[in-house]
Amino acid sequence: MSDTSIPTDAELRERLTPEQYEVTQNAGTERPFTGIYHDTKEQGMYHCIVCDEVLFSSDTKYDSGSGWPSFTDAVDPEKVTVREDRSHGMVRTEAVCANCGAHLGHVFPDGPGPSGTRFCMNSASLDLKQDDADA
Repeated sequence: MSDTSIPTDAELRERLTPEQYEVTQNAGTERPFTGIYHDTKEQGMYHCIVCDEVLFSSDTKYDSGSGWPSFTDAVDPEKVTVREDRSHGMVRTEAVCANCGAHLGHVFPDGPGPSGTRFCMNSASLDLKQDDADA
């Protein structure tokens, strides 16, 4: 676990947009093709919007056609926790920030590459910090 501080609920309600709060704290989902990162090509690192933990690299981002930012891998398997999600009458694999528990999205076994994994994340749960060369 990281030493990045985890904000209180009051701090989150003040700092996050209503959509960011709903997604990260209540396992909400933004509508497809509406998130700011679903088609972003900028290079950098994607951080947790709640605790600033580094979660994904733009090097592993790809266009899955799903309408959400998709990644083949987390920067470190210890940074993203996966668990069973039985909400909405389905069985899925939920992805949460290992540091603060913020809901990020879901993981599916239909991605490209050798792992075949697609981390389908909500833009509302992420903060892209661009590489200096692209900023």
